[in-house]
Amino acid sequence: MNCQNLQFLQLSQNNFTGIISPHFLQTHSSLMHLYLSENSFSGSLPPEVGKLIHLVDLYVSHNQLTGGIPISLADCTNLEILFMQSNFFQGTIPPNLASWKSIQKLDLSSNNLTGPIPRDLEKLQFLSYLNLSYNDIEGEIPNTGVFSNASQISLIGNNKLCGGIPELEFPPCPVIKGKNRGKLKVIILLSIVLPATLLVLGALLLYFLVYHKGERSMAAGFSSMPPRIDELLRLSYHELLHATSGFSPENLIGSGNFGSVYKGRLEKHGNKLVAVKVLDLQKNGASKSFKAECKALRNIRHRNLVSIVSYCSSIDSKGDEFKALIYEFMENGNLDLWLHPSETTDQATSSRSLNLLQKLNIGIDVASALQYLHDHCEAEIVHCDLKPSNILLDNDLVAHVGDFGLVRLLPKPINTSSEQGTSSTIAIKGSIGYAAPEYGMGLAASTQGDVYSYGILLLEMITGRRPTDDIFVSELDLHNYVNGALHEQVSEIVDPLLLLEGDENRNMTPGGETINGGREIDCIISLLKIGLKCSARLPNDRMHMNEVVRKLHLIKDVVLGVRVHQENFEA
Repeated sequence: MNCQNLQFLQLSQNNFTGIISPHFLQTHSSLMHLYLSENSFSGSLPPEVGKLIHLVDLYVSHNQLTGGIPISLADCTNLEILFMQSNFFQGTIPPNLASWKSIQKLDLSSNNLTGPIPRDLEKLQFLSYLNLSYNDIEGEIPNTGVFSNASQISLIGNNKLCGGIPELEFPPCPVIKGKNRGKLKVIILLSIVLPATLLVLGALLLYFLVYHKGERSMAAGFSSMPPRIDELLRLSYHELLHATSGFSPENLIGSGNFGSVYKGRLEKHGNKLVAVKVLDLQKNGASKSFKAECKALRNIRHRNLVSIVSYCSSIDSKGDEFKALIYEFMENGNLDLWLHPSETTDQATSSRSLNLLQKLNIGIDVASALQYLHDHCEAEIVHCDLKPSNILLDNDLVAHVGDFGLVRLLPKPINTSSEQGTSSTIAIKGSIGYAAPEYGMGLAASTQGDVYSYGILLLEMITGRRPTDDIFVSELDLHNYVNGALHEQVSEIVDPLLLLEGDENRNMTPGGETINGGREIDCIISLLKIGLKCSARLPNDRMHMNEVVRKLHLIKDVVLGVRVHQENFEA
């Protein structure tokens, strides 16, 4: 592999063996997201991993890696998530971890690590998840930083540890007696007072700088936001007004629950095409939607999520409050236009259609986005409004999930089970037909709710019918409609375009060969089974997105003729 600009590599849950190539790490320094978990990689983690200076996420858990944790990992200063659990790493935890200014999650559990807990770990201000359990670590447990919150750390299985906050329930450390005890007290006192004093002074200085920076930003028409948002383009109301020709109806490309989306061209930024989402602040919940979307998008990056270009919080030409989010423009519009082209009066889109392979790729893209939101972010991110109109397609028909106005961020507590039955004090609106049935009973947002929406979406893509179709009356809905015809009448419920024979543009791979000798119906049935399992009425009966992604890739291998259709695809 010689993809020098490669940023995202997902190889988890395969049967790869051998070593992790040092040459590969050295020649792919652009990598930001590297997923190698749940394979059978052996040998050491090469020190060349420190060359990945742009690395944000590194997952090497559940392999057979040995040797020490490379000290060079400290060079990955942008690292946010490091999962190395369930290997055979040995030696001490590198002490030079203070350079990880952005680290949020660190899991080194179930290895053979020894020595003390590095004091630098308590200095990592963004670290909110630390798991060092089931090693052979010894010595005193720190009690500041992440160590001050028992719900954020796990240290069980280390019988030589002592001290720490009472909630951890470790034995107190032995008291040092003798003539050096007084000196020790002085040293301990200085080690606490001096850093605390510096911390207070630093906090005051930071507050002063941020406060005044925020005032300057507001004066220019922008609200202060988290650091990553601040790195985006700075666009004023007047620039957006000019880019969209005065928010002209000709540039209107869609409307949502809380506002309208316009096509715009940023002349001062290389004529970049953008989509400008203008919030209708007269609508109840619009401001809350703006804040929720900003909060969700500030720290997430994935090829199947919309890319935010900028934001604006200012005053319009009438003196009213103005808020907008600016996204990368997607030439191929949203998925709804492709699934139901006959419903549009636009001649350019009324003839659009997708073949089986294209729909399968879109299904994989959306599932990968949900997998990332649910499992690979600092908090579980629940989209709450997954539907075709919120899935955008780029020039290559790669799907990007968008519209995070109803998003919910759920903290991930350690050693506590999720409470699926918790009532929600916030009404989850979602969209009729796609919202999980438990939301109608007042239950809280959950990742299983997104899985339900995904299942309905998958059934819609294969059948061509909306969940709000006129034929669905009384007890009949899209799920029951598919389930009733799955085994004997499947050809009657599938989108006819997927079953056309002899069409040169259908049921063919990009290379021109037919789909696995014309056995595409087996793959369609497998997709319908996944859609049914995901849209099960009870949340606990639904699939996990990790399993959905795995099964979809297996089906794609069959579609491409890479794999003989032998695996049981029962969802």
